[in-house]
Amino acid sequence: MRFLTVWLTIGGAIALLFGSGTAWGDTRPARPHVLVIVADDLGWRDLGATGSDFYQTPHIDSLFDRGTRFERAYASCQVCSPSRASLLTGQAPPRHGITDYLGADGPQTWRRNTKLLPAPMASHLPHAPTTLAECFSAAGYVTFFAGKWHLGGAGSLPTDHGFDINVGGYHAGHPANGFFSPYKNSSLPDGPPGESLPLRLGVETARFIETHAAASADAATAKPFFALLSFYSVHSPIQCTQARWAKYQRLATASAPAGPLSRFLIDRTLPVRQRQDHPVYAGMVEAMDDAVGLVLAALSAQGLSEQTIVVFTSDNGGVASGDGYATANLPLRGGKGRQWEGGLRVPLVIALPGVVPAAQRIATPALHSDLYRTLTDLAQLPPSAVANRTDTDSVSLVPSMRGAPAAPRPLYWHYPHYGNQGGEPSSIVQRGTWKLIRYHEDGREELYDLSQDRGEQQNLALGQPQRVAELGALLDTWLAETGARQPTANPRYDAALAERERHNIRVRELPRLEEQAERFLQADYQPNPTWWGSQAAAE
Repeated sequence: MRFLTVWLTIGGAIALLFGSGTAWGDTRPARPHVLVIVADDLGWRDLGATGSDFYQTPHIDSLFDRGTRFERAYASCQVCSPSRASLLTGQAPPRHGITDYLGADGPQTWRRNTKLLPAPMASHLPHAPTTLAECFSAAGYVTFFAGKWHLGGAGSLPTDHGFDINVGGYHAGHPANGFFSPYKNSSLPDGPPGESLPLRLGVETARFIETHAAASADAATAKPFFALLSFYSVHSPIQCTQARWAKYQRLATASAPAGPLSRFLIDRTLPVRQRQDHPVYAGMVEAMDDAVGLVLAALSAQGLSEQTIVVFTSDNGGVASGDGYATANLPLRGGKGRQWEGGLRVPLVIALPGVVPAAQRIATPALHSDLYRTLTDLAQLPPSAVANRTDTDSVSLVPSMRGAPAAPRPLYWHYPHYGNQGGEPSSIVQRGTWKLIRYHEDGREELYDLSQDRGEQQNLALGQPQRVAELGALLDTWLAETGARQPTANPRYDAALAERERHNIRVRELPRLEEQAERFLQADYQPNPTWWGSQAAAE
């Protein structure tokens, strides 16, 4: 664990990583390295830099201080696998065919009591699209992947889609045995008992950077790298060390308002968390931030900070309901799996010292699929490397970072599934600040003006039929063009059973969640005698 030791001695070095580049200049590296960091299920407001006053993320915050922040960044889908596939291919989910997380039940195996059966979808990342990794590989880059893949198993692993090295990426979307070793991951050897998974991924990425720098000492044969660090954090199971829990238990208790506190509100289908005070989740966020710090410190130690494009984002909105009910996305509505802004808005920053303006904020809408063309443009890949590109739905964000006004364009989403977090089968179009949601159960529509109502509380559809018709026509055209698959009627749907299920959510699930949230904050809280094996974790 060499890098863990180095990290302890570096301390505040992260603050010096990126210099003070503030404007586009002529110092762009001829062949910059690329590091893309993707968190799993991290909400748009789960960082200090994006507004949280509870979670502590100094290392990720430093990127936001030294790069360009996209204030209206969106995941390509409200769940993970589709967004990750869109980032790698530059294609919208209906086009590449993955429209829900891989492993979700399809129409043939559906057992839930819902009005519709989910649409069928692809079982793995298709090989026809040219991935980002394949583009950079064609340009002579060494390509590295670490962490969560969740885009297929054998035959469709990272090494089957352009990555030279794969550390920890396999078919599963969450750590099979939790966030502490032993991991039971076929692509990641176990570490010492209790080793932290996010820190291990940070160490592996830092080691790759160090090894690559040593191998590239000869400038005549040096190759740049394209690295994708894809955390399993902060997906469930919600786990951290006892020390991290204790830190945030004290913070949450000290800031709690007097009197009884209701943390959950039922929003149509499931309870949704309204307050950021989950001490275990906060510990997970901090562990991931420390892992990012390890990687940034490695760049600095190897003198690569000024030569590396660094991107940080999350694959979808924060988990406010379902799974761990772990965070709150207010003032945005909903969270992961849901069709509202809380499920789709994500943090996004792009940094390249001396080239990308520091501490710049941009209101240009950005999708994960846009990172494909943005990175290939920013790295100035040669035409031969991008000759076979298939990024149909990608728009370069480089002109916006340079200060040019962005060309208006509609944004689209299609999720013909029921989310584990309460999301409903729907399709969405957003043009400017106007957002139309169409629900597939009954065709009903919601229209919101996000400039006046970012919490999506006032449905204006009935009062603006012309706008609804215009946006609906755009959506119809896009769905047809992308070949979007649709859900179908469920012949086994039982309306009476559905009402009983809703009743149980109100009278059983909601009180259970409130009690659980209080239990996390009790001074004697202990989930099991071994703290998930984390007592030995070298954090």
